[in-house]
Amino acid sequence: MTMAKFDAVFFDLDGTLADTAPDLAAAANRLVVEHGMAPVAYEKLRPVASHGARGLIGAAFGKRPEDPEFPALRDTFLDYYEADIAVHTRLFEGMDAVLARLEADGVPWGIVTNKIARFTVPLVRAIGLAPRASAVVSGDTTPHAKPHPAPLLHAAELSGVAAARCLYVGDDLRDIQAGKAAGMATVSAAYGYCGEGEPPETWGADYLIHHPAELLELLG
Repeated sequence: MTMAKFDAVFFDLDGTLADTAPDLAAAANRLVVEHGMAPVAYEKLRPVASHGARGLIGAAFGKRPEDPEFPALRDTFLDYYEADIAVHTRLFEGMDAVLARLEADGVPWGIVTNKIARFTVPLVRAIGLAPRASAVVSGDTTPHAKPHPAPLLHAAELSGVAAARCLYVGDDLRDIQAGKAAGMATVSAAYGYCGEGEPPETWGADYLIHHPAELLELLG
């Protein structure tokens, strides 16, 4: 099976389509420094970037959502991130060529992320993807977030394609779980953040890639 046989391709945002970790880490470290602590190494923050405030606050402060200090830390972190949401964020190297190839072939592509619309909308606009995407589905667009299939099914509906004829690319286990639950073929993006759990080789995706350019090879 090749990508040319798919009617649409959908991407996770953070860690798959765009490298958002530098801006997320900057917001976390701004908060860290304000609390009189030394900045946290980027290498510690990057793997948890796909998990948003929960991941960044956890890595930087060792706080969980159930801890009493977490809500205030989260809210300030999110305010800082929103203020500087696309300073260093860029598409991953080679990804624009993939999108251009899909567009040249007339294959719609879209974004399905667990990032809420408050951040997804301005970020997608800032990096120039808003006019190009056939669907942009945020974590609060449907009643459920990934790994539930609802966001992916909604993206397929918005794009006017059957879910069974779509491909979903993601850098987290929940992305692959959501794609499979939606009946889509799946790609594990091992170049992304990938969390701190089981490695992407174990997620059961249909394809495994280590660089966006490998998607071009699947295009045939």
